[in-house]
Amino acid sequence: MKTLIRGGRLVDPVQGIDAQRDVLIENGFVSRIGEHLDADGARVVDAANAVVAPGFIDMHVHLREPGQTYKETIATGTAAAAAGGFTAVACMPNTEPALDAVSIVSEVVRRADAAGLARVYPIGAITKGRAGRELAPYHLLAEAGCVAFSDDGSTPRDARVLRNAARYAADLPCVFVSHCEDPDLKGDAVMNEGSASMRLGLEGAPGLAEDVIVARDLLIAADSGKAWHIAHVSTATSLDLIRWARARGVRVTCEVTPHHLFFLDDRFDDYRADSKVNPPLRGAHDRAALRAAVLDGTIDAFATDHAPHGVDEKAQLLSVAPVGFSGLEIALGAYALALPALSLARYVELLSVNPARILGVPGGTLAAGSPGDVTVFADRPWTVDARLFLSKGKNTPFDGMLLPRRALATIVEGAVVFEHGCVLPREEAPA
Repeated sequence: MKTLIRGGRLVDPVQGIDAQRDVLIENGFVSRIGEHLDADGARVVDAANAVVAPGFIDMHVHLREPGQTYKETIATGTAAAAAGGFTAVACMPNTEPALDAVSIVSEVVRRADAAGLARVYPIGAITKGRAGRELAPYHLLAEAGCVAFSDDGSTPRDARVLRNAARYAADLPCVFVSHCEDPDLKGDAVMNEGSASMRLGLEGAPGLAEDVIVARDLLIAADSGKAWHIAHVSTATSLDLIRWARARGVRVTCEVTPHHLFFLDDRFDDYRADSKVNPPLRGAHDRAALRAAVLDGTIDAFATDHAPHGVDEKAQLLSVAPVGFSGLEIALGAYALALPALSLARYVELLSVNPARILGVPGGTLAAGSPGDVTVFADRPWTVDARLFLSKGKNTPFDGMLLPRRALATIVEGAVVFEHGCVLPREEAPA
């Protein structure tokens, strides 16, 4: 199979390319980059007036399968990913059961292959059942396909267990991913602790609940030598701690979500749960620090923390409604909305180059011989209508907003899996 992406502006920071170029993909891999390439029987993707980039990778996604398929399935989640411009996603282990056994991870890989859309990279649990007590079999899970380990959604309380885990997995390239929230400091909070929570009379989680776990985990990373990744950073102090650790040689990376870059903790006047998320939306000082950290290079990756729920679940009282919302289909536009001055090269680094590097997976460039995974996007304003999401989760605080950028085509292994607003699984994609 041949696919030719024609007439687009190729932005590939790894190769130092930002120019009008065609990209030819043969048998799943990039074969040539050049000007005015001959189609020669290839399927042609018209990228005129659009940007062509190495396939975007979302390194923090909840696909919910197994166990919570009423919220999302691997098929619907990867369809949402393709529609959002993502050629690959890394799925978190807080499923039921957790991704803590070879048989479960192997089944996720099988179902992702059957769906035939975005690539799926499983992230295995750090502890069995994500209970924070017994170590998972990291080496076996890595052989089954896990690219990282996390107890995301939970924070191991026992620092000794986490230290033992890091030392036991020290010889594996798979990064540890931390969900940093001290459950005792957080308590029963439904939003950020600040002037808004005081005005509304709602229990808030202080930024300290994140900061103390970031500090703890960075010290364990330093002690063990393990590569570490801080998920969904949301406070200025956490960023300072990450800078401090890097200055001392700790191998730490971090990510930020679109909602933490754009929204503030002033969205709960109606006491609705649409914006309820962990970590919570923060105040103006933290948001400004996050935006600055993207621009100065402290933030390594954009990640959606796509966390779909049923409509009825999110319609419950704020105190009992689940945290999180869908993010895959709005991310490209939401990042551009939050940071309109961000260069395209940096944008591609955060969505493609760095996620591939952190996870140790193929991609991040369209150099000859690289995987034929491509995202084509453009600055074309569109209005979010969550009812039209391909994800089962129809909740997002961006619903009804005008976003400035969107995906036009998503190509995985040379197969066009999304174009003209339609998703087409790889096995059905025409040659």
